[in-house]
Amino acid sequence: MENTNNTNNINNEVGLTNEEFIAEMGEQNRIRLEKLTELKSAGLDPYEITKFPVTDKNSDISDKFEDYENKDVCVAGRIMTWRDMGKANFIDIRDASGRMQIYVKTNDIGEEQFKQFKKWDLGDIVGVKGFVFRTKRGEISIHAKEITLLSKSLLPLPEKWHGLRDKEERYKKRYLDLIANPGVKDVFVTRSRILREIRNYLDDLGFIEVDTPVLHAVEIGAAARPFITHHNTLDIQMFLRIETELYLKKLIVGGFDKVYEVGRIFRNEGMDSTHNPEFTMIEMYFAYVDYFAMMDLIEDLYRKLCLKICGTETITYSGTEINLGKKWERLTMVEAVRKYANCDYDSWNSDEDARSVAKEKGVELENPKTATKGDVLIALFEAFAEDKLIQPTIIYDYPVENSPLAKRKADNPAFTERFEYFIYTREFGNAFSELNDPIDQRERLTKQVEQRRKQGINAQLDEDFLTALEYGMPPTGGLGFGFDRLVMLLTDSASIRDVLLFPTMKP
Repeated sequence: MENTNNTNNINNEVGLTNEEFIAEMGEQNRIRLEKLTELKSAGLDPYEITKFPVTDKNSDISDKFEDYENKDVCVAGRIMTWRDMGKANFIDIRDASGRMQIYVKTNDIGEEQFKQFKKWDLGDIVGVKGFVFRTKRGEISIHAKEITLLSKSLLPLPEKWHGLRDKEERYKKRYLDLIANPGVKDVFVTRSRILREIRNYLDDLGFIEVDTPVLHAVEIGAAARPFITHHNTLDIQMFLRIETELYLKKLIVGGFDKVYEVGRIFRNEGMDSTHNPEFTMIEMYFAYVDYFAMMDLIEDLYRKLCLKICGTETITYSGTEINLGKKWERLTMVEAVRKYANCDYDSWNSDEDARSVAKEKGVELENPKTATKGDVLIALFEAFAEDKLIQPTIIYDYPVENSPLAKRKADNPAFTERFEYFIYTREFGNAFSELNDPIDQRERLTKQVEQRRKQGINAQLDEDFLTALEYGMPPTGGLGFGFDRLVMLLTDSASIRDVLLFPTMKP
């Protein structure tokens, strides 16, 4: 049974079995419900209160005590600790900014109110009117003149609950995680700051933020699988978007020169430390520039973000120092494979030569009998180079085989003007000189769709996108990056689920 006036909340460290622990929680819930019933019977239903005149934040009072000493304030928050000293009690309440000690005395709030107050519990949300002072021990506190119960907590606080140390439980019940582990909130405050700074950066460059549809009527031929839903009124199958690219390019055709979207993306595929079925992608398109301009843009953006958010150009991620300030290394994929796999693409005279090299290196190919030189180059890069790219590195000039939306290199049409950038061995973003030749684009997308259909997927060409290209799209640089991975980097978070408030979880 809970005695919240002078004890911390029950937890599994006292030796309860799981069954006993669950029963204990049920008992505490029953006791709190009885207290709520008593309050309602006395005409003191806390849920009927609609507002409280909060004037100050706990952190402001703590940080600017000289300005607040002896000043009357109104604060509100959740009761986190309780120290019972008879006719005088100390409670700590937490608001969105931090904790504050409250001194509650019988003579100040009245005996009847004090009697009610003593029945409240840890986790209850209260409002306090009083003046700021410093205790004899030197702790900044509020001397309560009035205290009001604003919301009754019907379950015990999870601060000591063993379940909130389990990551799966913390992700599933993020609201409890935030109560039990207030430092978690800092990650999401930082996430918001990062997004704001990205918007400021792009807006200052003249980009326009837009929104494009989440529901698509066509399953395109891309490798990512979509989530499928149904529109009842139109009686059609629809797909949650796996990218924002095609709609944004239509806007470039329509006359926008610089557009970007902060878009929620949905992909019905695997989950791991860097993948969640729904995630945030930032895509931008810049007319009349090529992929080299996008390289310069992303380097500059990351450098300035790092300074704004972390106060330095060098950060530590998973114990490794990452320098985002210095010039990023730039290698073509051919150069990267030559450097890390000791294989020279330029020495291969045929696809068969390339497949032989892959066999010698012990690299498995998706299609070992038909793999092209480009396919082998990609496989060697993934096998030997990716895990070496710790410091920020741009890998550019990708084979046309895996770049259906990028413009071919004029001097070497086996390759495209595409780059990806890597940090701590992970791919963080993808960029092109966008393909604007409607005939070439149709041929490549048709091939992609045919491959997907051979796999049993009813992929289709996006004819409206191809029609838009036929009206003419200017030379354009495009870039997209996973926002969540960037937040992981700048907050030193090991898993994507640490930077998503409500990650996808098995029920």
